[in-house]
Amino acid sequence: MHRVMVEPRIPLSRDRVLRAAVRIADEQGIAALTMRRLGEVVGAEAMSLYHHVSNKEDVLDGIAEQVIQEINDAVAGLPPQQDWKRAVRERILLALQLLLKHRWAPAVFETRKTTLGAVLRYHDGLIGLMRAGGFSNDLCHHALHALGSRALGFSQELFDTGDDAGAPPDLAELPHLAGMLMEVVHDDPDSTIGWCDDQFEFEFGLDLILDGLEKIK
Repeated sequence: MHRVMVEPRIPLSRDRVLRAAVRIADEQGIAALTMRRLGEVVGAEAMSLYHHVSNKEDVLDGIAEQVIQEINDAVAGLPPQQDWKRAVRERILLALQLLLKHRWAPAVFETRKTTLGAVLRYHDGLIGLMRAGGFSNDLCHHALHALGSRALGFSQELFDTGDDAGAPPDLAELPHLAGMLMEVVHDDPDSTIGWCDDQFEFEFGLDLILDGLEKIK
């Protein structure tokens, strides 16, 4: 049974509530993050939380923002690079490594209804690197579309293996897919945020995009 240490009684603040929420999600999974559980961890009645967060969606917005800000703080410490592609690649792979600490985060990012300020700041930094590397604003725009969520260190699943995926089809009717799956082996499932998108696959896709952008720059 997972346990999250209850914080000592100190004044509540939005930051303290959100940091506790991140810990719950990290240690128990996002499904365990309820207002009741959050109140238990910070040592306050659940109703007291509403002085600092509006509702559960506000909590999810807040913890998503915290994770992206953690990425922003980390990439700000990267040494400057002369080569735009190396700089962008290094930034994105660092984001991936940080998201491995918060495996719940990509699913939360994808459900946010508005673009978070920290996400805008992250993309602003990427655009700055590409502009310094000779990209036009138009090509920067195309590049961000091509990178998609991979710019933030994750990519959507190729196949959904979750409980809601439904009954699998008969692979005898899908010979090419079956043949591929028989040969594909991911040796280190712990190195990935999702089921199939391991470190190698992530870097493979990222390098294809960056190499393509280099050719048309």
